[in-house]
Amino acid sequence: MKLLSLRKRMDALEAISHRISANQFDPAKPLTRAEIDELVQYATQAPSSFNLQHWRFAAVTEHSDKERLKAVAYHQQKVVDAAVTFIVLGDLEAHTKAADILGQSVKEGIFDQAKAEELIEMARVMYVDPMVRRDEAIRSASLAAMTLMLAAEAKGLVSGPMVGFDPQALRQEFQIPERYLPVMLIAVGHGAPGNWPRKPRLALEDVLVHGVDWNLP
Repeated sequence: MKLLSLRKRMDALEAISHRISANQFDPAKPLTRAEIDELVQYATQAPSSFNLQHWRFAAVTEHSDKERLKAVAYHQQKVVDAAVTFIVLGDLEAHTKAADILGQSVKEGIFDQAKAEELIEMARVMYVDPMVRRDEAIRSASLAAMTLMLAAEAKGLVSGPMVGFDPQALRQEFQIPERYLPVMLIAVGHGAPGNWPRKPRLALEDVLVHGVDWNLP
């Protein structure tokens, strides 16, 4: 059991270390619906405030829909070439489902109804502020998006997160309700030649302080 747990951990670390942001995809290699579903299932294991799970995903796989998406993504070809391009959305009204979601934890015996009521009230007070709702929708959807990309890497696929799109045009083209905030696109599929290797990162001393010394570079 310890060896299995260590192997799983090493697989996760390898996925983190090897992931690249891909631009080149092999359009001749599709993914099945089951494979796409599996990626999103892994993505939903990400954390979220009050476990409200603000993320929503639209999996765009049909060529005609990809062309529509490409038009609002500044004509980036990877949208079409990737096996699937996910539209990642954040739910601005996730807090309205707090009672149902937290009630599931009560049924599972994770905590009792009194604790659930306490958390529901905390969420109600917190999410009165529309900026808090927006920030958390972006934050939680981004955590899920990163989890999806790591899952793709672990499955031998490549991915490319994209903020190069017109949010309003995207909303209009695909009739996205106002409660859902476009956060990013993620192209996923089998890699093709021409992708850049992993780009250098800042040195640890450039991004980390120990304690509360905010004398950052």
